[in-house]
Amino acid sequence: MAIDRDELPSMIEPLLFNENSRFRRGLNERVVELVQRSTSLRYGLPQAILAPLADLVRSMNCYYSNLIEGHSTHPLDIERALHHDFSDDARQRDLQREAVAHIAVQQWLDTGGLVKGGALTLRGICEIHRRFFAELPHDMLAVTNPDTHETLAVVPGALRQADVAVGRHVPVSPGALPRFLARFETVYSRLGKAEMILHAAAIHHRFTWIHPFLDGNGRVARLVTDAVLQQSLESGSVWSVSRGLARQAGEYKQLLAMCDWQRRNDLDGRGNFSEEALNEFTLFFLDTCLDQVNFMWDLLQPRQLTARILVWAEEEMKTGNLPPRSATLLQAILYRGELQRGEVADIVGTGDRQARRVVEALTKAGALAEATPRAPLRLALPIKLASRWLPGLIPPRADHA
Repeated sequence: MAIDRDELPSMIEPLLFNENSRFRRGLNERVVELVQRSTSLRYGLPQAILAPLADLVRSMNCYYSNLIEGHSTHPLDIERALHHDFSDDARQRDLQREAVAHIAVQQWLDTGGLVKGGALTLRGICEIHRRFFAELPHDMLAVTNPDTHETLAVVPGALRQADVAVGRHVPVSPGALPRFLARFETVYSRLGKAEMILHAAAIHHRFTWIHPFLDGNGRVARLVTDAVLQQSLESGSVWSVSRGLARQAGEYKQLLAMCDWQRRNDLDGRGNFSEEALNEFTLFFLDTCLDQVNFMWDLLQPRQLTARILVWAEEEMKTGNLPPRSATLLQAILYRGELQRGEVADIVGTGDRQARRVVEALTKAGALAEATPRAPLRLALPIKLASRWLPGLIPPRADHA
């Protein structure tokens, strides 16, 4: 039953910090710093690791975004699912399928599945939800009303047709969704890059407040936000804000909820919502982005990264898990980005047969990307090696916090 009330799109104002806002100077300074740091990270990395790093970050992003919703699927289990190796446990298998679906949507967005600003349109938002939920197991396509105990089906890509409550927040009624989302699209999809970055947190909150779908609003909001940051910063998908949000989940949820506060006085903006609360969440969000960029910057310094990979290779050679000269081949690929297979024998100083053994062993260990016999050799960054090569990026299996 729809809620009978006057629901005007002005309820979600302010959607933007206007030019005269007392908060813009501090926020703009952070935007400039984020652009500089993200650009330095993207273009300071060895070409060899950009594509495999983006794949690894997608798995990491999936893990942390779902963790915020209470769905814990360790990245190692996600990696197994990506190779069609699913758990025998039904619940764990469903969570693995959820992770695979999330990563597929993330990759689609990262590789230009939507034009610039498209993730902020009604059509784009519904397509993100459709692609995600269409691949979920049947058990994840239903929600139960805690008051009436009524079970409702979640239709992939469809706006909700029922009233909902999220804690103390009662989102707009189903009939009001189109006009609220039309206002959302009109304002946000036309912003330039700098303004998009500045308002990424506002986009995030206003989307979750509108609550377009029966389920998945938090994860779709983070996918939308990732798309906004990826396109505005041209980050190459080599870092993710979800890791930072999950590691500060309590503060994230508290500040997000505070953005629901109404304007308190004439110094608190000119819209229905508190501009001061939105500023606090935006500062937190931009600082979290900066923290994650800086974390990846420290982790991916080429000299230190190369050293960690070569130490791993030397240790694996000593234990007999890798054949001799494996480290030499890895070092050459790290330096050059890729190698033709015909060059391997000369680089490792062996015959063709031994060269093939080295390539096969490194591929089996996960250090080289799977490829056809004629394709060049490229580095891989598998989750199973992340704890050695990129320590701190994902938690150990025993610690999902």
